[in-house]
Amino acid sequence: MRRIPLLLLCAIMLADASVCTAQLLHKKKPTDKSTDSTNTVEPDKILYDRATDDVKRGKYETGRLGLQTLINTYPDSEYLAKAKLAIADAYYKEGGSSNITQAIAGYKDFIVFFPFLPEAAYAQMQVAMCHYNEMPKADRDNTHAHEAEAEFQTFLTKYPKDPLAPQAQQRLREVQEVLAEGQFRIGYYYYVKGDRRAAATRLMPLVARYPLYSKTDTAMWMLGDIFEKSERKDIAGGYYAAIVKNYPLSKYDADAKAKLVAFGVPVPQPDPKAVAWMTAEQNAPRPKETLMHKGIGIMHSGPDVHTAAVSGAPQMEPENDTLPGTDILSSTRRGNAPSSSIVGTVSPGQAAPATTSAPVEDAPAAETPAGVDSTTVPGTTTAPASTDPPASAPAAGSEGAAPAAGEKAADGTTGGTAPAADAASSTDAAKTDAAPATNTKESSSKKKGIKKLIPW
Repeated sequence: MRRIPLLLLCAIMLADASVCTAQLLHKKKPTDKSTDSTNTVEPDKILYDRATDDVKRGKYETGRLGLQTLINTYPDSEYLAKAKLAIADAYYKEGGSSNITQAIAGYKDFIVFFPFLPEAAYAQMQVAMCHYNEMPKADRDNTHAHEAEAEFQTFLTKYPKDPLAPQAQQRLREVQEVLAEGQFRIGYYYYVKGDRRAAATRLMPLVARYPLYSKTDTAMWMLGDIFEKSERKDIAGGYYAAIVKNYPLSKYDADAKAKLVAFGVPVPQPDPKAVAWMTAEQNAPRPKETLMHKGIGIMHSGPDVHTAAVSGAPQMEPENDTLPGTDILSSTRRGNAPSSSIVGTVSPGQAAPATTSAPVEDAPAAETPAGVDSTTVPGTTTAPASTDPPASAPAAGSEGAAPAAGEKAADGTTGGTAPAADAASSTDAAKTDAAPATNTKESSSKKKGIKKLIPW
């Protein structure tokens, strides 16, 4: 009786073993997915994924090599555009001046070859950001700042409804804050130095082009003071009125109103849009500039843009085409003595006025933030830019003056044309007697910037 269960157990074990053996014999061999006919992964996709993964892990050179291999091997691949953009992104992420230059070239190539793809807006934004990240401080070379301004303006013009448009608009405000700050520092230097001609040359285009600049009201106050001291209260009153109307919350508002009252000029009412804009700017959250912040900022190579506007439409016109004419400072000559004066306008691309009197033109109108109507500075004629009296020709008979024809000089010689026989003695006398009455010194602006624009 005991042998029957043992036999049954052995039979069951044999049956299980035979089943397992059959399953092992009929089990399919593993197939290579890379060579399987049902595999849908293309080799260009594999190259793209591997290369982008290398870039994410910081292997920029290896990733770019893989992407370039994809472009060269599969010129008709659907990943061609993405590969070109990824190469530019790899250069951008790696950083460095040379890599940023390569990134800019890559993004611009992408825009040229694929202008209708959605990624073209991103490429244009990246071109602007390359220049934005390379901007130095306001008192340094502003080449990258000008390039960033132009690229952000291009982005907002071509892709105004892109999701990146608000970010581009804010970056443009910050770039223009840096450009205006650099121009303001130069104008302030000449203003403190007392060179009104050079100060006005910098400040007048500034207030016309950058109404959102945090110190535009200060620049207007300085211009009003320059013209007031130059005895042109009509022009000064225009700048003071612009402060009252377009910058009603400025710290110069009360003083500007007092100036207008003293000039007998009507005081304008503050523009409601300007009040709303300045209120929003004052209530905008900004990082507080502590002493530690200032100390750390000195060590940073980039500009400080925490004072940039956060609302209002930035300047969208190219720098040379902002105004139909840019006011400049010229100089006229009266006899042998130069006379400084603030004169009309010169359109971009036109020659500066000659050394004769300039025509009457209007002073620039101060643009208003956020589309507010501006107060136009009244048109004026020539105004002196310096209180120093112009040097005049020496009077006849005065010390150091050459004698007139037919008159006797202090040494008993007679003025007029000397005969041919006495030409040598006449030349010697001219060297000693006909000395200039005064020695006029050219200003630093005349020697540098203005001299290049205006023939003297």
